[in-house]
Amino acid sequence: MSVDTLIARAEALISRLEAILPHPLAEPDWAASVAFRYRKRGGSGVLEPVRHVATIRLADLQEVEPQKDRLLRNTAQFVAGRPANNVLLTGARGTGKSSLIKACLNEYAPQGLRLIEVDKADLVDLPDLVDRVAARPERFIVFCDDLSFDEGEPGYKALKSMLDGSVAASGDNVLIYATSNRRHLLPEYMKENLSYTHTEDGEVHPGEVVEEKISLSERFGLWISFYPFTQAEYLAIVAQWLRHFGLGEDAIAGARQESLVWALERGSRSGRVAYQFARDFAGRQDV
Repeated sequence: MSVDTLIARAEALISRLEAILPHPLAEPDWAASVAFRYRKRGGSGVLEPVRHVATIRLADLQEVEPQKDRLLRNTAQFVAGRPANNVLLTGARGTGKSSLIKACLNEYAPQGLRLIEVDKADLVDLPDLVDRVAARPERFIVFCDDLSFDEGEPGYKALKSMLDGSVAASGDNVLIYATSNRRHLLPEYMKENLSYTHTEDGEVHPGEVVEEKISLSERFGLWISFYPFTQAEYLAIVAQWLRHFGLGEDAIAGARQESLVWALERGSRSGRVAYQFARDFAGRQDV
């Protein structure tokens, strides 16, 4: 075999190895969007611009004013370069947790706010992602939607270290906003209640297993809770979305009973169900 043949084979082998080995996180086109998704491609991380960002606005979200005020205040502090907290939004499904984060992005994007969505499976790469944006002038929210972990998932420890306790802390231009249907983020079992201890004066102390499961949630500096809507709140949200789609007050009043039946059939009076009804109802009207 000639030397040239050996060199050619070696170069082909190197090319194949380079294709499968992890690569440093590449610089995206930051001007392409105000929102990005972090994805794994062939073992390497990629920041992909979101071409069509959700257009939801703060005014579109009704019956969550206390939650809206708290998240807005924290986000305004962050964008202004003042101290702010990582945020965990928890509670009933379909009540506007994710929508509120997207609305905050649209509100503060002109002031330099950017959002990076990361799936929980990719949270192990969070330190690399934070390093990539550390020198950028923008302010970044790392968004983890519908966050929860099973036992032993690697992303759990990466997120826990980044929130608090790691030598390599996140830069001051990065915050983590996460949504979850449960506050403690890890599954809890009845048998774990046996690890609680009681003192003579009546104090209750959780065991090590329970402490570990609540420690991640406690690392979020701000908890914002969402609750199921009453019928009156649900109807107010339906009316707001019907106005959004251009219907008049007479049509909105006429939709009341049908919207209640819709919620009954879905088994929920959530904001998501109200929005879905409004889309269906408005789509059947000649407006």
